[in-house]
Parts: sequence; structure tokens; C-alpha cells
Amino acid sequence: MLRTSLLLAARSKTCRTIVERTPVTRGLVSRFVAGSSLDEALPTVADLAADRYVTLDFLGEDTTDLAQASATVTAYEDLLAALGEAGLGGRAEVSVKLSAVGQFLDQDGEKIALDNARRIAGAAAAIGTTVTLDMEDHTTTDSTLGILRELREDFPSVGAVLQAYLHRTEADCRDLSGAGSRVRLCKGAYDEPASVAYRDKAEVDKAYVRALRILMEGDGYPMVASHDPRMVAIAGELAKANGRTADQYEYQMLYGIRDAEQVRLAAEGRRMRVYVPYGDEWYGYYMRRLAERPANVLFLARSVITRN
Repeated sequence: MLRTSLLLAARSKTCRTIVERTPVTRGLVSRFVAGSSLDEALPTVADLAADRYVTLDFLGEDTTDLAQASATVTAYEDLLAALGEAGLGGRAEVSVKLSAVGQFLDQDGEKIALDNARRIAGAAAAIGTTVTLDMEDHTTTDSTLGILRELREDFPSVGAVLQAYLHRTEADCRDLSGAGSRVRLCKGAYDEPASVAYRDKAEVDKAYVRALRILMEGDGYPMVASHDPRMVAIAGELAKANGRTADQYEYQMLYGIRDAEQVRLAAEGRRMRVYVPYGDEWYGYYMRRLAERPANVLFLARSVITRN
């Protein structure tokens, strides 16, 4: 119930106004968001890149304004140029939500999103890195995978994201498990109906393992996006069983969550990538992080009580 309420709040303009105006919130957001600007985020990226890899997300989604979509593309181009100048192209990539670059525009949204994603992928290739297309709720899955297929014709290293709780994901894993295909597997962070997704945690966990097995047995490059210790351990076992070396798959975790585990995996020689968001449009991202882990809500509550 709490998770559902938080996910509903993530799409509420009224709740957004209240949360953004709460003085204590800004300080708490910094736990999960690396800053509101590129200048604030870059030092964090440089620190993390000393022992880990990074994927950067310029926050924003559900854009219905062409000018805003174009501004988001420019922000990614500036980000990638800065990464190149800092010599971080080999350690950092970017993650892009297609809804932030035009996917939901009324006229030619998919074409605009594809063209914009192509610009970003070109800027990434210029500094020796790549792009991963973030996945949003189930209504965007077919559109996102269609854009991915077209984008990969010119930029084959562009990564996909699949969400284990969707009933369709095992089939999508088979389709995307070919040579050179980079696939980030996560559990899923949206409140999906039972008609399209598993809602029971145990069922989601089983679905994650089934999907992960398909990716590990395939010829692509699995990206294991999970903070669950069991899933981290299972991923290692599946990689070993399929003869994968440490550079043939990677773990991914969110900035601000399980930092010690991230350091441990990196120290063991595992490829560990941190998902680092930044920018002013942090509200939806922040609320989904609260929804994913009840401990985050308790952290917020304790901070408010202490502050007051």
C-alpha cells in the first residue's frame, strides 16, 4: 500500500509542489541525486570513476514540449563533451529516458525521440562511450524497443533496459541476448497492473532469476541492476556456470544505495557501475526511490523529526 501511494504521488503535481517546498527535502535528495547541475555532478563522477564505472542520467521525463526535449538533448551533448574533456569517456556512459527527448509529443513523437537519441548516441561515440535507453512504464515498452532497434543500426552498442516484473520480459530477453547486445535487467519501479506484471515480491524475484539466466546463457552483455544480495550472488553463480569472465557482464546499483557493497564488488575485480542522476527534475526519480525501499521512507521521517 505504501509503495502504491508513493508511486501515485510521483505523478501528482500537487504532491510535487508540497515536497519541493519542504525545506528539509533538498538535503535528503542529495543522498540519491549528485547535484542540480553538471558542475555539481562531475566531481562525484570523477570520484566514483576511480574504482567503479558510471552511467549518468540528466533527470527529466514525460516531456510534452518540443523546446524542452531539445534542451534535454543539448544538456546531454554538453555532459558528454565535459566527460570527454575530463578523460572520463572510458569510465562513464549516459542513460536516457526517451520520454524526456520527445517520445510523448503529439506529432511525430517517436521520430523526434529517435532523432534526438541519435544525436546523443553520436556525441557519446565521439568520446568513446555509449548510451543506454532507460525503460519506463509498460505502455512505452514497444515504442522504446522499436526505437532501440533503429538506433542500433548506426550505434550497435546502445544498451536496452528490461524490467523483470513484466510478463513479457523473458521473451524480450531472448530477443535481445545476441552478440554485442547490452541489456540492463532491473526488477521494475512502476506500479503496473497484474494483467501485465507480477506484483508479489517472491514472484518478481523468480522472474528476475529466469530472465537473468536467459541473458547469462546468451551471447550478449548482461548488466545486473539489483541491490538484492541474493540476486548479486545468483548473478555471480550464473556467470561462472556460463564461463563468463569479469569483463563479460557487470553489476549496476543506484548512487547512494549500498555504497559499501559497490566498493566491495569493485575491490574484488567485478565491473561495478553506479547509476548517477543529476538535475533539477529530481522529484519523480526521488519518489520512486522511496517507493522501492521502505527504509528510505523511515530515513526521511527520522530526518524530518530530527530537523523539527
